[in-house]
Amino acid sequence: MNVKEILAVCDHTLLKQDSSWDEVKVICDDAIRYSCASVCISPCFIKRARDYMGDKMKITTVIGFPNGANTTAVKVFETEEAIKDGADEIDMVINIGELKAANYDYVLDEIKAIKKACNRHILKVIIETCLLTESEKIKMCELVTEAGADFIKTSTGFSTAGATFEDVKLFKERVGAAVKIKAAGGISSLEDAEKFMELGAGRLGTSRIVKIVKGGSDGQI
Repeated sequence: MNVKEILAVCDHTLLKQDSSWDEVKVICDDAIRYSCASVCISPCFIKRARDYMGDKMKITTVIGFPNGANTTAVKVFETEEAIKDGADEIDMVINIGELKAANYDYVLDEIKAIKKACNRHILKVIIETCLLTESEKIKMCELVTEAGADFIKTSTGFSTAGATFEDVKLFKERVGAAVKIKAAGGISSLEDAEKFMELGAGRLGTSRIVKIVKGGSDGQI
């Protein structure tokens, strides 16, 4: 697997609370230069990023981020607003407390509502694996599949841990055939990125892979 193949599945990410528009412009430029899958940025930057990049790069944004505890109505509104501003892909955080309370209908209905708000846009469902038991992870594979989401995603990168090889392997074994996998959080080397892809990840959420390639090759690939 070559570097271009890895970069092509990277959502080049900047979600830090203190991020500035000048910093977001840099990752937009880098994502275009290195042919990433998308930039993943906070909702407040979507419109400026769309105006800045035009149709040169897809924009991913986050909904109910990072805790997932917003009401469904708020998450749906966030989604509609993000798409109106120019987002192409939506990464939503589930309501983790409702999952842990075994309120599965709530979790399922919320994903379905956001998927409906997405219309034809891609929906990735962040389940925050580091906070879940194995049985809860398996249940989320079932719910994400039933809800018709496009991706199941490991992590926000803002909790106690990020993606693990074991979780991606579990997803691959348990999600429906139509559901893809996004590994995110803590992916810090090309070797790890390649391993996640070999295990079944079709998308990587990372801020580091472009930096590694950019720093290690004077921008040439």
